[in-house]
Amino acid sequence: MPRHFNTSGICFPEDHYMVDPLKRLTSIRDLIDQKKYFVLHAPRQTGKTTAMRALMDQLNAEGRYIALHFSCESANVVGPDFEEANRIIVRRIFTKSELHLPESERPVPVSQESPTSTLIFDTLQAWAKVQTKPIVLLIDEIDSLTDLSLISVLRQLRDGYQDRPHSFPHSVALIGLKDVRDYKVKVRDEFQSLGTASPFNIKDRSLTLRNFTQDEVTKLYQQHTQETGQVFEVATLRWAFHYSQGQPWLTNALARECVEAKPDRTLPILEDDIHQAKETIILNRETHLDSLMDKLREERIRRILVPIMEGELLPIDSLNDDLVYVKNLGLIESKPDWQIANPIYQEVIPRTLNYVMQGSIPGEFDTWLDSAGKLDWPQIWDQFLVFWREHGAALIGAAPYHEIAPHLVLMAYLQRIANAKGQIIREYAIGRKRMDLLVRWPYEVQGQRIWQQEAIELKVWKPTDKRDPLEKGLRQLTQYLAGLSLNAGTLIIFDRREGLPDLEDRVEREFMEFEGRQIQVIRG
Repeated sequence: MPRHFNTSGICFPEDHYMVDPLKRLTSIRDLIDQKKYFVLHAPRQTGKTTAMRALMDQLNAEGRYIALHFSCESANVVGPDFEEANRIIVRRIFTKSELHLPESERPVPVSQESPTSTLIFDTLQAWAKVQTKPIVLLIDEIDSLTDLSLISVLRQLRDGYQDRPHSFPHSVALIGLKDVRDYKVKVRDEFQSLGTASPFNIKDRSLTLRNFTQDEVTKLYQQHTQETGQVFEVATLRWAFHYSQGQPWLTNALARECVEAKPDRTLPILEDDIHQAKETIILNRETHLDSLMDKLREERIRRILVPIMEGELLPIDSLNDDLVYVKNLGLIESKPDWQIANPIYQEVIPRTLNYVMQGSIPGEFDTWLDSAGKLDWPQIWDQFLVFWREHGAALIGAAPYHEIAPHLVLMAYLQRIANAKGQIIREYAIGRKRMDLLVRWPYEVQGQRIWQQEAIELKVWKPTDKRDPLEKGLRQLTQYLAGLSLNAGTLIIFDRREGLPDLEDRVEREFMEFEGRQIQVIRG
């Protein structure tokens, strides 16, 4: 069976195109050699399990250590019943050792008189005492445990730490979504605590698994070319990295969509194919995206995403734990300012939030095109203003993120246009006090495709703002236009101050020239 791009579960070299997972981890061998207990955390579907399986196999093949990788996920179902969780985890240790270790290196059963509350400790201690090689444990899905079950496991590991390596595992890695500092969210109750600010204060370091680089994305895709002859154009490779920013699941999903859409391997994968693959992934809302977007309902995520999307600074009272939590989910990155992690997430977040709105917007896309097949930009805005006066207030009131409700309504309107075959590129980040949108639409002139580009800048006049944001918005828009080599653009100012007339009575539009560029200004 030929290899393929994997988007579900662990990767195997014989089945899947792969980037060497261990090259994305730094210092891990040093930590193991130094008998350290450490944390590896990264968002879902970034290759943690694949990397840990590869590390286990490599360590065992070298013969210096006894390495075992196993998951705690099956113990999640028992919740705070820590005694049953201990039994489940020990059974996983024995089951996995039978699959991956020779009989002479497997753990030995402990006395049936051993209390269940210390079953993991007793099992690991007995195993280490009868082995001459040091034991390395790679404990996956540790943060799937809750409450007393989590406390029990961490406490038993801490209790045995001082006796390593002859009477306890030489090195332990805790693997999950969160850094250990975030585990205490689940164990904050004082009478159940571990008596320390950290539930695992023997941790030496926290590691994370970085995304693919552009070079690694290229090498991954070229494995398909080498095995099938199907070529990815250079522009396709650039766009694949742009859309995914090297996030492993997105990288593989984009390639999978491209090659499945072109089963004839003599046909190259073109730039248009990667754009369509991106759109298909978003529309299909596959498990990876769906699980992330489901979390948009959480208040701690809303508190971080809203300032980023409206370009404001984080509130002074924002908890660092919230920021870390959203980052650990993979939704945001510091580049160096806090931003949505990649263009696909930048697009799918607002499209998730305004999905119902999109269905409320009437009209067919061909009524927005002129005779040349270009977007009839003036008519689009004429129709938007009619729609905004009639429905804007109601849609704003129903929007899930009320702070950026006008942004969501406008993006829903534009998405109905772009859904045909265009694109909306969104740019927003902490502290910019604006959101930039670029609508791209393809049309043909004498058989050659050309991209029409229309730039929009959104600003909000908040109750706390003392000055009209017009002048600042004009300057920011002209800078944006200069970077795009465009001579015209649209500035929209949503006025959220109190005591204003009804929305339908205060929508205004004017045209002006600013620093040599033609600007349409819309207020509402």
